[in-house]
Amino acid sequence: MANVRSLQIIDTRVKRVGHSGGFTLTELMITVAIAAILLGIGLPSLSSFMGSQAITTASHDVTAMLVLARSEAIKRNANVVATPVSGDWKNGWTVDVTIGGATTTLGKQSAYNGLTITSPVSSVTYGSNGRVQGLTVPTFEITGGSHTRCVKVTLSGLPNGKTGSCS
Repeated sequence: MANVRSLQIIDTRVKRVGHSGGFTLTELMITVAIAAILLGIGLPSLSSFMGSQAITTASHDVTAMLVLARSEAIKRNANVVATPVSGDWKNGWTVDVTIGGATTTLGKQSAYNGLTITSPVSSVTYGSNGRVQGLTVPTFEITGGSHTRCVKVTLSGLPNGKTGSCS
């Protein structure tokens, strides 16, 4: 009798194991439809976020360039010049110092694709006192899509960034 009972248990387990556990075609189609709806809702927000982050990154790079030029001018007790590549800030820039006729490049930035960087200045020169040389206060307006950020240099020579246009 004990053998018959153990055979029944084994037989019941075999039946349970024999049942395949997967998705039906209907369940799979509903899952794909829900995923497509969620992707459709989230994709515009993601592309807007990525555009905003590109602008923010570029404005932080401009700020870092200005801080580098200012600190190196004070440290080296010499003029440090930030110049755009090919006359356009969106193509990148270099930060150079000239001491005793020898020019040393302190930093370089590569080009930004899809962004516009406008500035009224063709270069930024920091003197050994850490202030910007020249009559025009440097401002940089970084634009891409519907997003804009502004980086302005204060009278003390420190850059300050904000969301929105410079005007």
